[in-house]
Amino acid sequence: MVETASPAAGATVAAIDCGTNSTRLLVAGPGGATRERLMRITRLGQGVDQERSLAPEAIGRTVEVLREYRRVMDRFGVTRVRMTATSAARDAANRDEFFDAAEDVVGVRPELLGGDEEGRLSFAGATAELDPADGPFLVVDIGGGSTELAVGPVPGRRLEPSGVVSIDVGCVRLTERFLHGDPPRPEELAQALSIVRDHIDDVQREVPAVNDAARLVGLAGTVTTVAAVEIGLAAYDRSRIHHFLLTRAAAEDVFRTLATERRSQRIHNPGLEEARADVIVGGCLVLVAIMRHFGFDECLVSEADILDGLAMTLRTG
Repeated sequence: MVETASPAAGATVAAIDCGTNSTRLLVAGPGGATRERLMRITRLGQGVDQERSLAPEAIGRTVEVLREYRRVMDRFGVTRVRMTATSAARDAANRDEFFDAAEDVVGVRPELLGGDEEGRLSFAGATAELDPADGPFLVVDIGGGSTELAVGPVPGRRLEPSGVVSIDVGCVRLTERFLHGDPPRPEELAQALSIVRDHIDDVQREVPAVNDAARLVGLAGTVTTVAAVEIGLAAYDRSRIHHFLLTRAAAEDVFRTLATERRSQRIHNPGLEEARADVIVGGCLVLVAIMRHFGFDECLVSEADILDGLAMTLRTG
């Protein structure tokens, strides 16, 4: 069982993020050193946008991965765990079915995060290693069902954003709603881009500070995959992805290539996992739309994200 004692900097802790597209684990040792970082594409949000319910097979896939993660945590002697669920669970009327099964396996119940809290944790994780003098940062976390945009930091509080917005566009949601062709038809891409632009306009109205951001920081599987495809990375190498500078020209080129290929062709691009091939165009579309809209010429790719933010909360309180 997971202990409930007060957190300590010397503890080995674990953070689990049950997202719309993937389920991820971070095990951090004393001082925050990474002991293990795993990602499995489980597609928990399969069909949620239309059905407003988690599919039994999606719950089953995700719980099976959680069993694997529980074994990993036991191997490392994890004493504190924080597990969260985000967009897919927010939208699903039957989320307690998943929460019950997840709690039985892991020993803690998933926390349902609101979009703002998700964005704050992602911002803290992504900016912990960055020099505040290089900011303000616009941290963009492109998920399966939603995208969080956080700008900051607040002066004197280097890990706290001054504004956060969550928008209901992500790689899975956009694909299921609009991108039905193989490859997507031009009119499908245009419609999806129009929807994303409308959401970005709302972000600017709600959080005007996004217009003053000096650096774009991109998180999650879409962004790291675009970087890996641009590099031509046949085998995953975190050291080459983390803090890679992805230019807008390169992002546009990857988007154009993937959006005009059939899935059977797309899977042969080095750096693209086959399990992500059907939704990557939707994710690319969000990234490119944001870079175009705000005029960013480059994006700092970060492998540090919400998992790192969650792990920090376990070590500090």
